[in-house]
Amino acid sequence: MKTLPSRRAGNVPGRFYVNHECIVCAVCADVAPGHFRLGDDEEGNIVYRQPETESEIADCREALEGCPVEAITEVPE
Repeated sequence: MKTLPSRRAGNVPGRFYVNHECIVCAVCADVAPGHFRLGDDEEGNIVYRQPETESEIADCREALEGCPVEAITEVPE
């Protein structure tokens, strides 16, 4: 079984999260601002709202694919 990277504090529970590799490049927040933002500690981005619709899931996947350091994880349901 593959070990998943640890979640940054502040991510809401759900299928997408940002891990500690985040470099605060803001790609995710630019692509899916309704789901990603800078965490309260300002040391990395977080998922503050999980996607609910297929369109929102597609936006979050686009953010995941665009992340230059692979800091976004999607957990299979």
